[in-house]
Amino acid sequence: MKHATLRQLKVFESVARNLSFSRAAEELHLTQPAVSTQVTKLEEHAGNPLFEQFGKKIYLTPAGHELLQISRGIIQQFEAAESAMAHFKGVTGGKLNIGVISAGDYFFPRLLVEFASRHKGVVLNFKVHNREGLLNQLTENLTDLAIMVRPPTDMDTVHQAFAPHPYVIVAAATHPLVGKKNIPRATLMAEPFVVREKGSDTWRSMEQGFEGDLGNLNIAMEICSTETIKQAVIAGMGISFLSAHTVSQELRSGSLRVLDVQGFPLMLHWYIVQRRSKRLPPVAQAFKDYLLQDGAALISKIVPTDSYAKPA
Repeated sequence: MKHATLRQLKVFESVARNLSFSRAAEELHLTQPAVSTQVTKLEEHAGNPLFEQFGKKIYLTPAGHELLQISRGIIQQFEAAESAMAHFKGVTGGKLNIGVISAGDYFFPRLLVEFASRHKGVVLNFKVHNREGLLNQLTENLTDLAIMVRPPTDMDTVHQAFAPHPYVIVAAATHPLVGKKNIPRATLMAEPFVVREKGSDTWRSMEQGFEGDLGNLNIAMEICSTETIKQAVIAGMGISFLSAHTVSQELRSGSLRVLDVQGFPLMLHWYIVQRRSKRLPPVAQAFKDYLLQDGAALISKIVPTDSYAKPA
């Protein structure tokens, strides 16, 4: 193993975590053959196969399981060294590692651009995940900060709210409920709903909005893509519960309309989450301070309140 490289260990860790060469290649911005080559070289150094394949799925071998834990320890030591050296750099020239749930990718890049304009030389490492993926990033110490709606309750993390996050009921412009006033929530239960997958932040928020009464909801389709949900609603396949920040463009164009439902919009918050023991490098601390001070105002400017206000 003395000739193994950090690059090989990082590639191996990504393949092991995803149990997929293709997903690892996408995550690492490499080609799949390049990923396979790095793993093969590491197996040669280890003198043992690290993966085995049954059908179309790959699994870690016992040797792979053992090396995975060691690899993560080595990678974390290098990251700790990088973080320690970043403290001497200050904000300028630092690398910001940040992850956000998928609802945030509609506005978050613009927050990052504004931050980068204030701190020249900052390197941005920004990734979008579903809730499960983002929690994994925190667990494996792969991100400095995580931006989400529902901070974990079963992890040793700390969190702070920095901006409102409204959720609304949307329908196609031609839906018969558009223009109705103060629609009782019970009226919605018979309407076909197109929803995000169970376990997602949006699903959990919907549970709160309907006070846990989702068993009586007429769920027509469950889709993992917010973009696909929006197109399904526009096509008239049902109504949906979505983050107002994900539908602002469609509301401005008129292809989607907010229904005036009792108890909605559901007002939640965006949170900054980090591991309790995490010592933030200066650039991450500066970004956290930036969100706490200016995040709400900037998001309001990007997604104006009138784009999700109740119909007049």
